[in-house]
Amino acid sequence: MAVWYAVRTMRRSTMLVIAAALLALVLVAAVPVAALVGVIMMLLGHIVGGLALFGASVLAAAAAVVIASLSGVRHLRKLVTQQGYRIVQLGRGEYYYD
Repeated sequence: MAVWYAVRTMRRSTMLVIAAALLALVLVAAVPVAALVGVIMMLLGHIVGGLALFGASVLAAAAAVVIASLSGVRHLRKLVTQQGYRIVQLGRGEYYYD
């Protein structure tokens, strides 16, 4: 019941952050495939095309990771300030060690 309630109450911004993270994961996973296809293209004589394919895949994956991380941090900060959570840094004497 709690899972369905959490899914129902997700806002559009939360779903967009999740979608951006999933897109970043897919693009990062596609980089080795693009490298393999680029090497095959270079072996067949298309040197510039193979390098362009590999470079574009790395650039797209890096851009997706940066966008997903920045939007995630922004969304997290908005949630923390909106819900009224207090984040405090503990001093040295406040930690409990066994």
